[in-house]
Amino acid sequence: MNYGLHDASVIRLVQIALHEDIGTGDITSESIFSEDSLAGASVVVKQDGVICGLRIAELVFQDLSPDINWQAFVAEGAVVKAGTVIGRVDGSSRAILSGERTALNFLQRMSGVATMASRFVGAVEGTGVRILDTRKTIPAWRILDKYAAKVGGAENHRVGLFDMVMIKDNHIAAAGSIRKAIRKCREELTSDRIKIEVETQTFEDVWEAVECGGIHRIMFDNFTPERMKKAVEFVDKRYETEASGGINLTNVREYAETGVDFISIGAITHSAPALDISMDIIVTKPVG
Repeated sequence: MNYGLHDASVIRLVQIALHEDIGTGDITSESIFSEDSLAGASVVVKQDGVICGLRIAELVFQDLSPDINWQAFVAEGAVVKAGTVIGRVDGSSRAILSGERTALNFLQRMSGVATMASRFVGAVEGTGVRILDTRKTIPAWRILDKYAAKVGGAENHRVGLFDMVMIKDNHIAAAGSIRKAIRKCREELTSDRIKIEVETQTFEDVWEAVECGGIHRIMFDNFTPERMKKAVEFVDKRYETEASGGINLTNVREYAETGVDFISIGAITHSAPALDISMDIIVTKPVG
């Protein structure tokens, strides 16, 4: 996936977020500070975690004032300890204070997702399993959520409905069977480069998917580790295998040790807590 953090869609998202917060004006900052008042502020992390979203925070301040100077003191994806100063912003007092919450919202959310991804990746280290994110993202934030998951060490599953065939339970029910759903997809696809994945919920589903052929990956949905190990052995590397459903930080390694190729984790994006990050004014030109 190409992450265009300068793309018009991302810039527009920043502008929407700023308008949501500022509306017709920041009446507090505009009342206290004149247009030529200057300030500086440090950005401090209050929890251990993985930093993500530095460029987005910079875009927030630059949208409010082109003269803002943003400095990142750590690299994107850096693992930091609580108390680390990760950046500094200097310039218009009004712009800094008006953009503070929006910039922190982006940083906290994206760093939270990156941190969650990093924890899952660390939990399966040495097993050879690859951790995937899912489409369970904040609406309109997908590029940022998936970018953050990647920064945290996970890999991206399909970006959307357009780049991979994913035959799920409702598709199968509507089509009549796994075999019929696969056949229809093979007939309609115009490119051999598009991968086909099939969700299975029973051993019978797994057998049917394997016997049909013409696919690339089989997902085992809500299998226990014991059942999954048997299913992986049955597939015997004829297709890629993926585990999904009911997997958390407590049991993810047990699933990884079944020999499955991928584990997809919706919690990386749908349940990641925000990383606690604050902004502290450190220099201010007198109000007057």
